Amino acid sequence: MRGIRYSPKEKERALKLWLVEGYDILWVAKKTKCTERSLWRWKAQYDGTLKSLENGSCVPHTPHFNAHTQEERKHIVDIFTENPDITYAEALGILRQRYAYSRTYYGLYRFVVKNGLRPHEEIKEAYKQQPYFTPEMLGQKWQLDVKYVPRECYLGELAYEKFYQYTIIDEATRERFIYAYNEHSGWSTVDFIKRAIVYFGYMPHTIQTDNGTEFTTPANAKEETMHIMDILLNKLRIRHKLIKPRTPRHNGKVERSHRSDQEAFYNHLTFYTLDELQEKMGAWLNRYNDRPHSQLRNKEGKRVWYSPRQKRAELLEILKECRGEFRVRFIKPKAA
Repeated sequence: MRGIRYSPKEKERALKLWLVEGYDILWVAKKTKCTERSLWRWKAQYDGTLKSLENGSCVPHTPHFNAHTQEERKHIVDIFTENPDITYAEALGILRQRYAYSRTYYGLYRFVVKNGLRPHEEIKEAYKQQPYFTPEMLGQKWQLDVKYVPRECYLGELAYEKFYQYTIIDEATRERFIYAYNEHSGWSTVDFIKRAIVYFGYMPHTIQTDNGTEFTTPANAKEETMHIMDILLNKLRIRHKLIKPRTPRHNGKVERSHRSDQEAFYNHLTFYTLDELQEKMGAWLNRYNDRPHSQLRNKEGKRVWYSPRQKRAELLEILKECRGEFRVRFIKPKAA
């Protein structure tokens, strides 16, 4: 096959299968992943020694038909020698105007670098993710995001409807709260935050979201009005933190939990109504918060297989021992 170089032993083995052991040439070609023409060529070269089957040089004996000519080489060298600070675009323009140079910008660049007329431009280092600070106590920061419920799960008369899963996760415990809506708006966000506070039993210091319109007013909005979510958070004295646009990794914990939802929940889910979806989602939420999590650590900082609720119980015990160090605003349950 083109692009594959076979060793002398591989060639000899293929010839023996064909000529000595009597296998069909088509079978040998398929077995050794070569062509019939290659087998005939190796047969003509083979004189009983491995040396006769050694590969020849791959260096071409003549220059490529599209390579730079001697005149073009001279013009390029003269321009870059006389003008050390000239840009590639300017050099290409001069070559085209004066000498009818017909090659591309990248062809000129490769020639200049390959012949040492100018060093290769250093490629900027890839972005290195900065270490992310994860709070050690519950109630310090929540991550909030929305996931579309896959259409493959819809049954019955739901073909033209859309459903959304709102998700909030406590960074310290990885405990989550999820709820389904048939609307993707700021009103759904406000209702969800209220439900989350009741579910967790405390209010966070910070809620971190992306820049979606369900969380914040767009930057190009004509009227600079405060978003309904910000109105609620200001009233509750909760800080609203927006991540950098187009960087979902900054909300990595809630994004990763969405992948778990897809793998363990939505791939096996079907429902007929929104009420049924919310019921099954509640069962999945309990299962998620009770299953072991690989990233949680104990008091000594060692990784242990805690569930989010076990981690929550541990942090509550720590909170009782050091009340002054951490401030968590618990809500009082209403009397029946």
